[in-house]
Amino acid sequence: MTADTVTDLFEEHRPFLTGVAYRMLGRVADAEDVVQEAWLRWSSAGRDEVREPRAFLVRITTRLSIDRLRHLRSRREAYVGPWLPEPVITEFGPAAPDSAERAVLADSVSVAVLVVLETLSPLERAVFVLREAFGFPYAEIGAALDRSEAAVRQLAGRAKHHVEERKPRYEVDPAVRRELTQRFLAAASGGDLEQLLALLAPDVRLVSDGGGKAKAARRIIETADKVGRFLLAVGNGLPSGTEVRPAELNGGPALVFSVDGKVDTVFQAEVSDGVIRCVYLMRNPDKLAGVHVH
Repeated sequence: MTADTVTDLFEEHRPFLTGVAYRMLGRVADAEDVVQEAWLRWSSAGRDEVREPRAFLVRITTRLSIDRLRHLRSRREAYVGPWLPEPVITEFGPAAPDSAERAVLADSVSVAVLVVLETLSPLERAVFVLREAFGFPYAEIGAALDRSEAAVRQLAGRAKHHVEERKPRYEVDPAVRRELTQRFLAAASGGDLEQLLALLAPDVRLVSDGGGKAKAARRIIETADKVGRFLLAVGNGLPSGTEVRPAELNGGPALVFSVDGKVDTVFQAEVSDGVIRCVYLMRNPDKLAGVHVH
């Protein structure tokens, strides 16, 4: 295998490997670090070691992600305020998968699911990502993780039950979410509390991630009245000249707020039954560097 072939094969699989690593870690920078380390392992591997390039790369990426996740756990325990995953652009191009596959991929990268995945063990998370997001056979997952097929099935069952039990039931129709997001923006920018409250479920939750580096609520805010008043206060405090652009992030519609050309806040709403059930505000500047909206 020539050096060019080695490079081309890896680049062919890079987007897929980054998708696996991001779902494992919830942060683009960490995912890219893992994939780069996988490249180093791949480029220095003896060719007799690599009979199936994709299987080899998935195994290396998954194991590196598990190691990185274990290292990150202590850092996240000391995180200031609620933790949210780094927003990632998920617009699908002309080579997009069909609608059913797209829905699965979008759901597996949603903020709600990634927050729940944080509560799994690293091994359970790896099995869940490979099985539920990418449809890997149990035997192939077992080979990647050096576990028996029976053990993988047990891990997969436990992880899926855990996620299904804790994952909120939100509306996945992007058109519904997009419409409510735009109505929210109109109500908030107009300072209309009554109109804003009409869009919020009585038990709505607001999760704000500043990571101790940007102003954000240190605790989850609950109930329509508290969330509505908080959002109006945030809207009133935005600097003049703040730009707002729509985007598709983590498989759903979002709003990106920029101040002086720099992304300041990402807003995303989860909805069901025609009202907003959960609001995510991502403000940690370390997590916003990769959000580019034109």
